[in-house]
Amino acid sequence: MTDAPTAPTGVPQDSLDSERANCDAILLASFGGPEGQDDVIPFLRNVTRGKGIPDERLEEVAAHYRAHGGVSPIQQQNRDLKAALEKELEHRDIELPLYWGNRNWDPYFADVLKEMHAAGHRRVLVLVTSAYAGHSSNDQYLEDFDRELRATGLENELELVKVRPYFCDKAFAKPFDDALADGIRDVRERLNRAGRPEAKPKVIFVTHSIPTAVAEAQGPQRIRDEHGTDVYTAQHEAVAKHLMGSLPEATGLEHSLVFQSRSGSPETPWLEPDINDAIEEDAKNGVPGVVVMPIGFVSDHMEVIWDLDTEAKETAEELDMVFYRAPTPGTHRAFVSGLVDIMGEYITDEKGRSLSAGEQIVPGDWSDLTGPGGWCPWVSE
Repeated sequence: MTDAPTAPTGVPQDSLDSERANCDAILLASFGGPEGQDDVIPFLRNVTRGKGIPDERLEEVAAHYRAHGGVSPIQQQNRDLKAALEKELEHRDIELPLYWGNRNWDPYFADVLKEMHAAGHRRVLVLVTSAYAGHSSNDQYLEDFDRELRATGLENELELVKVRPYFCDKAFAKPFDDALADGIRDVRERLNRAGRPEAKPKVIFVTHSIPTAVAEAQGPQRIRDEHGTDVYTAQHEAVAKHLMGSLPEATGLEHSLVFQSRSGSPETPWLEPDINDAIEEDAKNGVPGVVVMPIGFVSDHMEVIWDLDTEAKETAEELDMVFYRAPTPGTHRAFVSGLVDIMGEYITDEKGRSLSAGEQIVPGDWSDLTGPGGWCPWVSE
């Protein structure tokens, strides 16, 4: 028998070693979303709890959901991902039940934690539907887990082990490889049909904007010094650079990283440029078409559907630019299989060896993404 798999170079080996154990269940943890018009405002109240935002302001965002029947696609995306993961686990003879819980909508974390405990589970592996290390994609989930464990009285009864961020793993990057190749071909073909066979599309990588102060607070300093930017941006730029360098179709094409979905006070600085501003600037510079790569997201939720498929697309079309929005990983075969590989780093066989390991394909040493906004696997106490 071969040696036990280990996490790929560039991820925190020591942290993984300290957390490896036989988990007895898996929790797919996500953001949540409304599933009807009556759900929209209660959902947005959950998202903004503690911020004192009146319903009148929430209705401005609610319009995005109401235009789609009050239904966020993230709920069905999570059901589909759960089913795909269960099928892959069964295929590998990994007999662990898979639960699903949300931060902001039913099924809520508190209810699922109680359900898992009542079923006899005591150590649960948590897979979060966010690939990066950051405040909203990591820290807020940990804060929610702490709060709900205390609220349910399970803080000494149930252990949660969070899977590491996986932005640099093949699980996340490979689906975008396929999506980028398809997008470049699509835009080139449409430009060719328009009588512009020599025109080159531009690739726009996009992620959720965050307040500049939050981005600047994330460590470690080593990554800021090495990449010349904040750690949040550095992670996304590394993914973009890898994707552009891995595909022959992308040779000779320009690319950029832009942001979407800023919110809050206009006086508070957020990461820029906004995708719509960037598209307008590209049009001024003669860019004929764009391939939009939503690398900040693992599935299509309302901000992807609205900010990209509605607003960004309209901006491009008004400027007579060819527009293509690539799909998110969703239930792509490589994504599902790769996630199970990563979860296998935390699941041991009868001899205490990890069942599998992920594969880092986005270059860089991300092994000390710890501390606030950081990487380190977490266990409830």
